[in-house]
Amino acid sequence: MRSLSAFVTPAATPPFLCPSRIYPSRPRQNCALRARLNGEKDPLLQEATNAASLRFQETHRPEPLFVDPYAGCFVHPNVQMDLKKYSHHYCLATKFIDDKLLRTVNHIDGLKQVVLFTDGMDTRPYRLNWPTSTIIFDVSPERVFKVSAEKLQGVGAKIPRSCLYIHVPLESSNIQQSLRNKGFNGLRPSIWAIQGSPVMTLASFEELLFSISSLAMNGSLFLGELPAWLAETEVGIKSGTKKWMEKLFMGNGFRVDVIAYDNIAKNLGKQLAPEDYKNILFVAEQLRFSDGQMETWRRELLRVEEEGDEEGFEEL
Repeated sequence: MRSLSAFVTPAATPPFLCPSRIYPSRPRQNCALRARLNGEKDPLLQEATNAASLRFQETHRPEPLFVDPYAGCFVHPNVQMDLKKYSHHYCLATKFIDDKLLRTVNHIDGLKQVVLFTDGMDTRPYRLNWPTSTIIFDVSPERVFKVSAEKLQGVGAKIPRSCLYIHVPLESSNIQQSLRNKGFNGLRPSIWAIQGSPVMTLASFEELLFSISSLAMNGSLFLGELPAWLAETEVGIKSGTKKWMEKLFMGNGFRVDVIAYDNIAKNLGKQLAPEDYKNILFVAEQLRFSDGQMETWRRELLRVEEEGDEEGFEEL
């Protein structure tokens, strides 16, 4: 594993907020801002920009759930602002995920591993106060990430000192192996989050969940948002979503809880936007051992058998 000391970066620069002009709001369906990024029509770029626009709006609310000092560099200078009293589901989920990530990594001793499945414009690696010795893996569409990285560099965004940021293209033929090749260690605790990552099919998500289950050490957390249509594809009705989630996650070694957006809003003293939001927010805990843990256990068992170490065998 490469030493983190070799990747020390200068301290983060003061927050950068752009564009500088804020325009009065007008009614817009679903509060989704259709800002363009360099005139591109790429749907992945468009969705990532829409999410950045929501974070930009939230940052400029009188009492924001969070502050994203870099979201503005992704949106059009003439973006329409909507600063109504309601909190958007996406922003509530972002706040929930932010808090859970930081609480978890701050309770991990030594090297801390964070894996983020994103739309390519996630600014968490730059805007959150990560503790020393945190390695952040961003798994996202390569073409969106390249645009994002260029814009973030242009506004002086920096990773916190003594942390390491590694990008893994979502298009990789084997995400599991790509993470290992980049230094992910299945013998160390980790926390995984997904928000905005383009999930194309149920089969592709099941494959992703299998990879996370293989890599994540026992006790690791996986949380985030999934599109509701994944559940509706199989169960057909929303009332079966919770049981569907439990079956899918338990089949891969995770105990999962579905989180209600209105409960988050209530706990934060916010009013939830009155709209139909098509995502499921969840937190899951890994109950199985990772492949790395199983391989270590297997080798230790072979050693004990070869040496005839009865005391060691009993400990195993």
